[in-house]
Amino acid sequence: MISTSALTASRAAARPIAVARRGISVWGSVVAGPPDPILGVTEKFKADKSPKKINLGVGAYRDGNGKPYVLPTVKKAEQKLFEAKMDKEYLPITGLGSFTKLAAELAYGKDSKPLVEDRLAISQSISGTGALRIAMAFLGKFHETSKTIYLPTPTWGNHIPIAKDSGLTVKHYKYFDKDTVGLDFEGMKADIKSAPDGSIVLLHACAHNPTGVDPTEAQWRELSDLVKEKKHFAFFDMAYQGFASGDILKDAYAVRYFVEQGHQILLCQSFAKNMGLYGERVGAVSFVCDSPEEKAKVDSQLKIIVRPMYSNPPVHGARLVSEILGNQELYNEWLVEVKGMADRIIDMRTKLYDTLVRLETPGEWKHIKSQIGMFSFTGLKPEQVEKLAEKASIYLTKDGRISMAGLNDGNVEYFAESVSKAVKGTL
Repeated sequence: MISTSALTASRAAARPIAVARRGISVWGSVVAGPPDPILGVTEKFKADKSPKKINLGVGAYRDGNGKPYVLPTVKKAEQKLFEAKMDKEYLPITGLGSFTKLAAELAYGKDSKPLVEDRLAISQSISGTGALRIAMAFLGKFHETSKTIYLPTPTWGNHIPIAKDSGLTVKHYKYFDKDTVGLDFEGMKADIKSAPDGSIVLLHACAHNPTGVDPTEAQWRELSDLVKEKKHFAFFDMAYQGFASGDILKDAYAVRYFVEQGHQILLCQSFAKNMGLYGERVGAVSFVCDSPEEKAKVDSQLKIIVRPMYSNPPVHGARLVSEILGNQELYNEWLVEVKGMADRIIDMRTKLYDTLVRLETPGEWKHIKSQIGMFSFTGLKPEQVEKLAEKASIYLTKDGRISMAGLNDGNVEYFAESVSKAVKGTL
């Protein structure tokens, strides 16, 4: 038996070693990163006990009762896949062929020249974020004239870290005018024109995130001419086709027009919003090429990028999208559903605007109705946002962005009243 004194001595001898180990921890130099601005809002919302609390930070669709919404067509497609008793084998590196074909047709149109002439390289991706990661990694390796990407100010927060992690240099062009709460089109054109020839320019195809402000069709045509004149590379992020206006053709106007005008665009797609497949992570990235031979080369390099990144994409969500887009009956039903989601958000915009005006809220609020898609830049100041959280249990991002999908008939009046008080300084 070991004596108590011997055991104590043994422990004492071991203590400096343990302390030394803690002192040279492999992760000792890691510093805490800043909290995610969106997730932080959600965490505060969850901790709030108020029955009136509203979360307008999360970028996910909610139904008229504030609940997550699964589209009826998705449920029908789920049933069809269940009955088919399909296997769970790996997909090819670039994904499910039926899915990528139908995704391309939805974005570009069945008669689009790149599709008809077999010069569109496309890969399934892990939703829109994964599409952007693949796209920017590809640009970092192969775009010859520039490794600088121009992003709008503001833009979706994830664009910047994805670009930097892909080895691209990030610069910005003017986009949002805080005074008019609208598009600074002249500033946008001036910045794009002053960028070095051959730069990469990222454009939100529709429902600009976070502002909800889009160019008009006439302005898109001007931008196409300017990008062509400067020999820039047009890179489109289209996360909201159909979800923005309720019309898949209208929302794809910019993409299709640029392609018709001869631009060899790069396009990222997501099916998170327009099919409600958030957790299924379904997206696509596509490159308009000059010939079938060039397409084959680009496709081969896409596989080389994807293989060490995640090997191949998940199958279930891609099968759901394929079932809906490939079945005429389900496709027609989906068009009605996606328009219904868009129309509900448009209805909330009208009700919010009307209530703010009725309450004689200081300021101009027409931008609430003119903006499009899930998000709205309200124009609220950071201190007003803080007051809304503190006094009314209403949570949104510090820049005043709200998710319109978080509003419904049960809370829009309360939200408008609270905003009116915050602006008046009486909350």
